[in-house]
Amino acid sequence: MSKYVYFTRHGRTVWNEENKICGATDSPLTELGIEQAKELGEKILSERLHIDEIISSPLSRAYDTAKIVGEVAGIPVRIEERLIEQNFGKWEGTPRNGVDFQAAKQHFVDSYEGGESMLKLAQRIYNILDEIKNDPSDKVYLLAAHNGIARIVKSYFHDMTNEEFAAFGIKNCEIVRFDF
Repeated sequence: MSKYVYFTRHGRTVWNEENKICGATDSPLTELGIEQAKELGEKILSERLHIDEIISSPLSRAYDTAKIVGEVAGIPVRIEERLIEQNFGKWEGTPRNGVDFQAAKQHFVDSYEGGESMLKLAQRIYNILDEIKNDPSDKVYLLAAHNGIARIVKSYFHDMTNEEFAAFGIKNCEIVRFDF
């Protein structure tokens, strides 16, 4: 039996609607985000996806999503601090598609004046994935986190060019399976 992990991005947030960079700044779920989380829980049930535990980012947009999914699907939830979204420093709360921000994201060692570099982010996410991979139990986890974390998770499992990495994303409450 192969070992695998699921990943989902939190439901839609206020700042998603306002096209702002959330990063480590919290932004609450919208009514749509709450509905997306309920639908994800129902999908897990209807597709009979085996998930033993949801491991969530501590930010409320991810944790609230995880709690709703967990309640609907009957799956326990715990917080993992290392799943918090990347801190984009001076770019937090600015327009997501800003030209200067898009250029700054190409510098993987830059900490965005008070934030966290892409390389440091990758280290903490790769460490979590290594721990899951090497866990002697056969537990299947759903990681509930953020789009930036989704990019790092994808890069753990698949080689990507810088352009592919920057362009990769998943929709709110989309669920993706990654096989170790």
